[in-house]
Amino acid sequence: MLLLACGALSRELLALKRLGGWDDIAIECLPALLHNTPEEIPEAVRAKLEEAKDKYDEIFVAYGDCGTGGRLDAVLDDYGVKRLPGAHCYEFFAGAERFAEIHEADIGTFYLTDFMVRQFDSIVIHGLGLDLHPELRSVYFENYRRVVYLAQTDCQELTAKARKCAEKLGLEFETHFTGLDPIHRVLPIESNRSKALEDSR
Repeated sequence: MLLLACGALSRELLALKRLGGWDDIAIECLPALLHNTPEEIPEAVRAKLEEAKDKYDEIFVAYGDCGTGGRLDAVLDDYGVKRLPGAHCYEFFAGAERFAEIHEADIGTFYLTDFMVRQFDSIVIHGLGLDLHPELRSVYFENYRRVVYLAQTDCQELTAKARKCAEKLGLEFETHFTGLDPIHRVLPIESNRSKALEDSR
C-alpha cells in the first residue's frame, strides 16, 4: 500500500509508521508548499498516481480537499482512490467534532500545526511576502482575531514558537493538544489489514 501524502504530514505519518510497524506501507510526499498554490494540487497528485498505479495493490491519498474546491476529488475518482475525510489537515488532526467546536467559537481563527509552526517563516512570512511588505499583515489578517495551535506533540519549545507566531501576526493565542490519534483513526491501515486477513482465510 502507498500513502501519497502532503509534505506537511510527513513527520506525523512517519511517526505512525514507526509506532505501528507499517513495514508493508510506503509513504511518499508531495511538497507542502503546494498549499500556497492549491490549484496545482490536483494535477500534482494525478502525476504521482499515474506513476504509482501499477506498483501498489492500493493507494490512499493523505490530503483533505485543501482548497481545491472538489477538483482533487475529481482526480481521485478517475483512479478509484480515497483520501482523508474533511476539508483540511486541521479538521482531521483535531477530529471533525472538536474542530467544529473550536471553529464555531470564533470563525476569525488562523490555525497552526506542528509543521506550520516549524515552517512558519517560510510559508507565512516569506510565502505571503510579509518580509518585504509587512504592511500587508493588516490586509491578510484583518478578519482574524486569534491563532489556535493544534499541537501534535507536547513540546514546550514548539508551543513557545507558536506563541511567537501569533505575536508576529498581532493575534491572540490558544493551544489545543491533538496528538496523533485523530489522524490515525481516519487512516485505512488497520481496517485494510483486517480485510486482507479475512480474504486470506
